[in-house]
Amino acid sequence: MGELMRKSRRVNVCVIGGGLAGSFAAIAAARHGARVALMQDRPMLGGNSSSEIRMWVSGAGSRVRNLQETGIMEEVLLENMHRNPTRNFSIWDSILYEKVKGEENIELLLNCACCFAEYEGGRIRNVTGFQLTTYTWQKVEADIFIDCSGDSILAELVDAEYMVGRESGETFGEAWGLEKADRKTMGMSLMIQAHETDHKCEFIPPKWAYCFKTDEDMKCKPHDCLNHIETNFYWIELGGEADSIHDTEEIRDELLKIAYGVWDHIKNQGDHGADNWELDFIGFLPGKRESRRYVGDYVLTQQDVENAARFPDEVAYGGWQIDNHLPGGFAISGAGGGHLQKKRLAEPYGIPLRSLYSVNVENLMFAGRNISASHIAFATTRVMATCGVMGQAAGTAAAMMTRYGMTPRELCREKIGELQAELMEDDCFLPGYRRSISPLCTPETLSADWGDASLLLNGMERKIWGCDNGYWGMVNRAITYTFPKKTHISDFRLIVDSDLDREYVDGNPAVLNISAALFRRVDYQHTTFGFPRCMLKAFRIEAKGDNGEWFTVYETDCNYQRMIRQKLDVDTTAVRLIPLNTYFSEKLQGATYGSAQAHIFAFEVR
Repeated sequence: MGELMRKSRRVNVCVIGGGLAGSFAAIAAARHGARVALMQDRPMLGGNSSSEIRMWVSGAGSRVRNLQETGIMEEVLLENMHRNPTRNFSIWDSILYEKVKGEENIELLLNCACCFAEYEGGRIRNVTGFQLTTYTWQKVEADIFIDCSGDSILAELVDAEYMVGRESGETFGEAWGLEKADRKTMGMSLMIQAHETDHKCEFIPPKWAYCFKTDEDMKCKPHDCLNHIETNFYWIELGGEADSIHDTEEIRDELLKIAYGVWDHIKNQGDHGADNWELDFIGFLPGKRESRRYVGDYVLTQQDVENAARFPDEVAYGGWQIDNHLPGGFAISGAGGGHLQKKRLAEPYGIPLRSLYSVNVENLMFAGRNISASHIAFATTRVMATCGVMGQAAGTAAAMMTRYGMTPRELCREKIGELQAELMEDDCFLPGYRRSISPLCTPETLSADWGDASLLLNGMERKIWGCDNGYWGMVNRAITYTFPKKTHISDFRLIVDSDLDREYVDGNPAVLNISAALFRRVDYQHTTFGFPRCMLKAFRIEAKGDNGEWFTVYETDCNYQRMIRQKLDVDTTAVRLIPLNTYFSEKLQGATYGSAQAHIFAFEVR
């Protein structure tokens, strides 16, 4: 008998799962010097946001003003805004693929499902996955393992402690806990994508699809194309009363019958404004909300998220509403639309590092919809943008652990301040914390040709809690650091305003999500999705030479990122930033009322 091919490699960090949490964990670890293997069981990255499922990316910024997630999350959303103005999901796939493949420290294993793990002495030694496209067993040895699989595949392979289902109120002292715990979860959904045409379109449903003849069959489930297309039909949801892992195939089959039946109802059973609408997509892979959750040194609870908890080991944050779906999903009718509880939060809450590593496996971390949180707290932490910032935190922490030879628990106890500083340096927001400023950048060395630039030094790099925290500078007016003696400058760091509230884009109401809508109107093709008008597009960095003349050390006329970091190598007595154009000011050239202002949150040199 023959044997399938086997390959093995040794890395610092192995990430299981390539959704936003896993992808960002891998990118963060690689950027901080770790050698990384990313094992993903699907042919593309992105998880629930990928072209396979097509769920929009939501997070704290979708519910609380100016709380859009930054760091890698904002980086890829802005990249998508720049390269994918029609919000095509396949292009989104390619952007995530490019971000991962562009990191030379990452080995990407697509179509590779983790199947085995060797576990000894409280540590994971290696994992092995089967890669379907190459029929190869892929073995990965690593120091740190980060499970971002969603389903917590390593939990059962290495006997890590985990939770399933809904806890009783007594378990964590939660007001919304059940009288008696059960193993039911939130369900999973299939997405529908459609577009409006300029002509009537016929739809013939499959013979096996369910038939919903009247609106009473879908009571309290909004589905008129003209009035409710932004709902995403999330309520096509099942599986919470079954095993959300082992029954997935059967749940998918039932969801397909429902999804095609829903579209048949919209098109053929009554007038729903859908005559000219055409079906583009119904997923065959359900978007999953909940399965296993790991147990860490700390379990995040309802009280934490409601009270905007702050932690000494805070490494991420959330702010999405408590959005707890009933297990019955589609079958539920009546007020609430399938939600058991739904409560908006007024403030962001912190997520501690202790909720991102295992209580009993010393080199196991996790991020995404499987962190150490109660079922109620999980109802807010589960959304993708929140999962993404947790992934970046976990990846950054893992790289530090390999650098210092520490376990997650040791890092949490001994190096948490350094980790938090690295995260804020990478433009991650930590509520209640301020970033430390370069010692070269002080009120004494800072000056501006126009206005007061002192807010550039306050360590708060977004509008938040009623404070602007930014410098409103005019284009072609410099911001300058002047040093008492010649100083070597190795790099600069610039944070510009990308409108984290996404209020305006090219003068139009903006769309935060990767797709403008899963349902696209006829006039969608004429919609321009550009950049916020105050965002800095063109700027120049200059240094002063020995002769007193200024010379250019960096210049761009096509910036589309919020954070710009660039290495320099110059000895000088002064460095200045000259804003040249915003995305709005270039439209005003020749106008009598002058240029727009650039809004800048940070500019410093090191």
